[in-house]
Amino acid sequence: MNTKTYAGISKEYAALETSKIVLIPVPYDGTSTFQKGADKGPEAFLHASENMELYDIETQTEVYKQGIYLADAIAEKSSPEAVVSAVHAKTKEYILKNKFVTLFGGEHSISIGTIRAFNECFDNLTVLHIDAHADLRSEYEGSSCNHACAVFEASQTTNLIQVGIRSMDVAETTVLDTEKTWFAHDMANDEYWIDNVIEALGENVFITFDLDALDPSIMPSTGTPEPGGLLWYETLDFLKQVFEVKNVVGFDIVELCPREEDKSSDFLAAKLYYKMLSYKFAGEDEDEAFESNFNDKQNSVSKFKDAEDEY
Repeated sequence: MNTKTYAGISKEYAALETSKIVLIPVPYDGTSTFQKGADKGPEAFLHASENMELYDIETQTEVYKQGIYLADAIAEKSSPEAVVSAVHAKTKEYILKNKFVTLFGGEHSISIGTIRAFNECFDNLTVLHIDAHADLRSEYEGSSCNHACAVFEASQTTNLIQVGIRSMDVAETTVLDTEKTWFAHDMANDEYWIDNVIEALGENVFITFDLDALDPSIMPSTGTPEPGGLLWYETLDFLKQVFEVKNVVGFDIVELCPREEDKSSDFLAAKLYYKMLSYKFAGEDEDEAFESNFNDKQNSVSKFKDAEDEY
């Protein structure tokens, strides 16, 4: 049983029963093929969070007061398939408790289970995939649950929108939808890319954020850093607009590969997570808004009851 709280917050704001937000750590790094260490990402992220100021200047909020429950880390590591299954089950369990569910990996393969759970619970789901890599292989190294396959299933079952892509295998071109993909080299010369991405999103949006989407100049501690990535303020501008105009139903952040000599990446990941929560709950009354938020979800989700019956 986990006795720590997210960011060291008071237990008053960390109990499952009263928290609006759930954070599930997934320290798994079983299929990465370059730099290992993403399994240490959740621990480094949580440590940085404990040393982060909890007042967000931009939104003038303290989002932790909405309640953030730190779930036990998913310990399954026996196989990629078993990890995906465990993530799927735990994610769905908390969605069905009417929580705003977030996850921190770990490598990107964990998102297969996460996306599967959200897709079973929310109709017409858009997956907003922010990443340097396309991750569209149907199978890699003998498994469909490899990190290189992170959003292949989503490409077949959801409205998949990909942003920041700048590295892929030629085989992935047969799967990738160019009408729903924003490549980094095009984004660099397109002042309207944010507007165009938002127009392509549906109403219910799940965000999967691979930290290597960011430029290595600000996020060097990832498993496979790629030059030419997103910078901090353009990323926040984009995310803020998505949260303002769409119903973001949850998100995960993956691929922090911490290094002893670089703590800035850990703090960036911690800050990014907190900013996303701040955008989600900015301007909401601590009691009434959360109830309204989930009433809206219930009204827009016809799958929800069927999924609950399974549990």
